Amino acid sequence: MDHIEEKIIRQVEKNREEIIRFARDIYAHAELGFKETRSAAKFEEQMRALKLPLINRELAVTGVKAYLKTGCGEPCLALIGELDALRIPTHPYANPETQAAHSCGHHAQLAGVVGAAIALADVEVAAALDGNVVFFAVPAEEYGEISFKNELRDAGMIRYGGGKCELIRIGAFDDISLSIAHHSSNEGLAVGNGSSNGFVSKIVRILGRAAHAAAGPHLGVNALNAAALGHTAMQFHRETYRDEDSVRIHSIITKGGDQVNVIPDEITLEIQVRGKTIEAILDANRKTNRSYMAGAYALGAGCEIETLPGYLPMIPTPAHPALVEAAGLASGGAAVALTNPGTHGSASSDVGDLQHIQPVLNFTTGGTTGAYHSPLFEIVDEEEAYVTTAKIFALGAYRLLKDKAAVAREIIRSYKPVFTRATYVAFMESLIKKERRDIELPDRGHVGDTAIG
Repeated sequence: MDHIEEKIIRQVEKNREEIIRFARDIYAHAELGFKETRSAAKFEEQMRALKLPLINRELAVTGVKAYLKTGCGEPCLALIGELDALRIPTHPYANPETQAAHSCGHHAQLAGVVGAAIALADVEVAAALDGNVVFFAVPAEEYGEISFKNELRDAGMIRYGGGKCELIRIGAFDDISLSIAHHSSNEGLAVGNGSSNGFVSKIVRILGRAAHAAAGPHLGVNALNAAALGHTAMQFHRETYRDEDSVRIHSIITKGGDQVNVIPDEITLEIQVRGKTIEAILDANRKTNRSYMAGAYALGAGCEIETLPGYLPMIPTPAHPALVEAAGLASGGAAVALTNPGTHGSASSDVGDLQHIQPVLNFTTGGTTGAYHSPLFEIVDEEEAYVTTAKIFALGAYRLLKDKAAVAREIIRSYKPVFTRATYVAFMESLIKKERRDIELPDRGHVGDTAIG
């Protein structure tokens, strides 16, 4: 450990209570994707208190991007923290105004970035860094509320449903050379990442015809029955998915009818179709579309299916020695696990999209317990969850950018991008599709006067 690393650790520890206080505040005021106005404002407030020379705000609606320096050349390293939470109203720390809870630990990322900014903004520490550091609070990693995001799309405020996807599209990562990203984990301290599923997002609307459910069901077209038939058809595809493709298809009904004695004339579902590869995702997506169209056809209902790009699969990345060393220093010499790049997770993250554009180094810290994305998620060790995270972000930045940024430059030189921004946007646009089947409405006459409910 050299003098600058000692100073980074002292700076984080000196500001330990401020870092934890910030984390607790964000934890208690969770907000949903593209709605994180308070969280973004709190992050920006922290950056302005450090008198950083340049701060961009309202990127992809709520994103905040703060620069450590001005006028310096490449490389430019981003430390990424995610702003959003999940709709889990039964969580003990759910925000009563938003029904959101940080059951995935994004508030720990933000606290880590804030703590790293405090340490790296020290004059002596900043002078030891060649290149620049961006402290980046990004929106909407949790992909949900598709109807709301479609409203933003219709208003021209976003094009894609994921925060990093949208930030890539608008060029907010164009001046960034590489990034460090973090996630909380019940498994504790680890560096590197395996692969993950990607997905496409769908809204399916089944359109029927309302009628009295008891006195005249023959006059209606039951959209709920058509949706149920489509859902059943989808289940019969299970045996056609290869185990190694890790296909997952899950849905919710966001509109299931208006009243129990009225034949449902509109059913709306939100669906995510996931897979390990782009090819597997597209195959499962075609089968999902056919299933719901078939259910509609069988009942004579209409069907509208809108498909939108979700996230790309994460690219396996071995643990980089510089980040492993930083994690070891930050944890006081505790064992640092090296994530096996051969492991695969069936969840998804828009970090995968960023990995297709530029190098991303990933690490996890512990301090949590309970199932993620559930009311059982809990912070049990604030030191590890928040303070250690800040130290790793800051020490990792120093290890990459010291000595003329030799390590960062080597990572950038050896990285082979899958997409440029232009080809990434072209691919994402190719996923946006709409399919439609019109309802069949034969004239069946009218039922007699029935005033009974």
